[in-house]
Amino acid sequence: MPKSSKQPSKALTKPRVMRSVKSSSTQPFLRFYHSEKLRAKTLGVLTTLEKSKDSTKHRDALAEIVADLTDSGMDYYFLRPLKLAGVGFFVQQSASLGMSATTGVLASVTRNIIGGMDHAQLLSVCGFIRQLME
Repeated sequence: MPKSSKQPSKALTKPRVMRSVKSSSTQPFLRFYHSEKLRAKTLGVLTTLEKSKDSTKHRDALAEIVADLTDSGMDYYFLRPLKLAGVGFFVQQSASLGMSATTGVLASVTRNIIGGMDHAQLLSVCGFIRQLME
């Protein structure tokens, strides 16, 4: 990104997004793989929200995407390794039920938080999620 103080006029039509995660190959990171369906849904919601004149109408859809990504990440980082470790059916079921309950509570909190965000805050969250998908 150029450090020039002059920006082209096109930049005024794009939403300003706060970049809090630096894309750098020197920084450690973790990522998880999710389905193409979830990726398409995520990109669709982000694009719709970013292009909307009233992004607050899409708060619920964004909260749902955050919940879906959280579920997918918890599955990838916790439940899959348990299965690979061969911990057994009952342990896997217990872990799955525990994760389901935990992510359900988290989704409720997330909906409340995102439900109170304004336009700029919603765009910032969208920008952060997009950056994670790069």
